[in-house]
Amino acid sequence: MRVVIQRAGHASVTINGTCKASIGKGLMILVGIEESDGKEDIDWLCKKIVNLRVFDDENGVMNKSILDTGGDILVISQFTLHASTRKGNRPSYIRAARPEISVPLYEQFCRELSLALGKEIGTGEFGADMKVELMNDGPVTICVDTKNKE
Repeated sequence: MRVVIQRAGHASVTINGTCKASIGKGLMILVGIEESDGKEDIDWLCKKIVNLRVFDDENGVMNKSILDTGGDILVISQFTLHASTRKGNRPSYIRAARPEISVPLYEQFCRELSLALGKEIGTGEFGADMKVELMNDGPVTICVDTKNKE
């Protein structure tokens, strides 16, 4: 699984002109799933996300997690995170999992992340044409890949 985590002042996702979900201060997460992803990837990633210290403490140092701040999370599926641009100018998405694999994993990831956070998270709609708005706070943007744990 590959995610882009962005610290948000606020974020929202709109589908067909209707706001599906919105959050205040928290994390907006784009998630891409590949064929080889599974429960171990979900477990590791959920633990990493809720404990990632990217929020300022009283001294202005990024030393607090989303659990510490009580912030919200918005998760958006994005298969384009697995784009390969190695050959030519048209990206290839061959590494992105097919819907029959990625939809159940996306839904499981959202459930597990909600449990780890201790409250409901906002989500987009898998496969929909979504309009995502974000006020990136900082800006803080972190990329995490469960196959390349740096």
